[in-house]
Amino acid sequence: MNKPVKVIDLFAGPGGLGEGFSACRANGNQAFKIAISIEKEESAHRTLLLRAFFRQFEHKDVPEEYYAFLRGELGKHPEDELYKIPKLAKPLEEARKEAQQLTLGEDNNIIYKKIREAMGGDECILIGGPPCQAYSLVGRSRNYGAKDRQYSATDDHRNFLYLEYLKILARFQPKVFIMENVKGMLSAKVDGKLIFSAIQKDLRNPHKATNVEPDPGRERHSYRLLPLVSKNDGYVDFKTNDDPHDPHDFLIYAEHHGLPQARHRVVILGVRDDIASHLVGSAFKGLLPSTEPVSVEQVIGDLPRLRSRLSKGQDSVANWRKAITDLGNATLSELTDDPLVQGRVRKNFSRDLDSIANSPSPIGAERGLTMSGTALRSCAGTALESWYHDPRLNRHVVNHQSRGHIAGDLVRYLYYSSHAQSLKKSPKAENLPWALWPAHKNFESGKFSDRFRVQLANMPGTTVTSHISKDGHYYIHYDPQQCRSLTVREAARLQTFPDNYYFVGSRTQQYVQVGNAVPPYLSVQIAKIVASLLEST
Repeated sequence: MNKPVKVIDLFAGPGGLGEGFSACRANGNQAFKIAISIEKEESAHRTLLLRAFFRQFEHKDVPEEYYAFLRGELGKHPEDELYKIPKLAKPLEEARKEAQQLTLGEDNNIIYKKIREAMGGDECILIGGPPCQAYSLVGRSRNYGAKDRQYSATDDHRNFLYLEYLKILARFQPKVFIMENVKGMLSAKVDGKLIFSAIQKDLRNPHKATNVEPDPGRERHSYRLLPLVSKNDGYVDFKTNDDPHDPHDFLIYAEHHGLPQARHRVVILGVRDDIASHLVGSAFKGLLPSTEPVSVEQVIGDLPRLRSRLSKGQDSVANWRKAITDLGNATLSELTDDPLVQGRVRKNFSRDLDSIANSPSPIGAERGLTMSGTALRSCAGTALESWYHDPRLNRHVVNHQSRGHIAGDLVRYLYYSSHAQSLKKSPKAENLPWALWPAHKNFESGKFSDRFRVQLANMPGTTVTSHISKDGHYYIHYDPQQCRSLTVREAARLQTFPDNYYFVGSRTQQYVQVGNAVPPYLSVQIAKIVASLLEST
């Protein structure tokens, strides 16, 4: 490739999928350039715009003002102040052309016009994944659990947002497309039929699915669908058969490919028929498995330790300590000395409770701004270390602030993490002492056995989703003395966002953005495969 291939990024969120493609290099040169990204949600678009601004520069040439922004040195409205700097007007203008706040299905004519302007007649690739709530497993459970019991998958527009993706595919005929979505897509049904089969059929022939003709100057094509993983020594075959793969072949287990998170997602690679025709009978190297799993502690262990905070305006060090020790002592009295289980849990819980009660000061502030110590520990010596860290941050940390929790949850987190540290697994609800049972009338029903979950230090984390924005119960830090849920930055590390990637908006909005994103480190591995395919043709 003599110049970067242009990329259309749909349903872009904060830009995780696009970040990986932007970071991809082929023969030392940038392989892809985001020509336009589309996102409707305001806070995610602000994050997307900020990252598009960052990408207008080579890393060594990113202006110092950007790092002043990250350090909070630009006043009460830092985004506005950054964008007002006269010398940055041109890169900001280019970033605004790239990152568009528009809604597919509502602003289509504007979107098509913007894409044409961005393409300028050039070839492109298409990336993105339609919003997935309707056919995620959790979303389906909530939908069918609605009080009115009137949920209809046929009427849920979210099930068919992929048609907007298809219209772009049919109109602009990209060489390659990448479509990402949740595992639940494989089992979701509409009118008793698996939706994935229909999606595969439509993606192969987007014109037939949409009755949309290509733009003038672009020929109509069909697409060959390929998975990115294979049991055949890492190679995927280009076959003449139009449907050679089982649907579950499209399922990627992120923890098998160097990510610190057990994230299982459907990823479809579509290759335009004129490109694929040159490759029939050959094979390409798919995603290769990593040699060792990456653990939670490896990627967040170097971040500043933080104490949790008390919610509802009650926070102070004294109140925090009293809230934990009062309920903690009541809990301790319930733990027996059963040597097989509770003895070890009691010992660790007692130790951590004593440390909180009697230490001269808590382990950290509620906001972590600067790395402590002298050596970075996260994934030292691995590709992820250089992926995360930016020396120009000068050990500064962004989006790393603990949130407030009620007193009962502080002690629950302390207990759960002590239990997990003792037995190397996250406990279930039945392991929770009576003193710590939440005031939930159905808690003893057995339906909430995983209401609380510790992110185990020595294993990849569980899937980070937008639910982390709610209460953090599924995302308890493994360190008992911090007795808190993960911060936005810790969740971003599990999602493999670089440390200089700033999330804009309220903390709740930041959590949602991180949880909904595609992990950039997975994306860059996919991008390298796409770059290799395009080079071979």
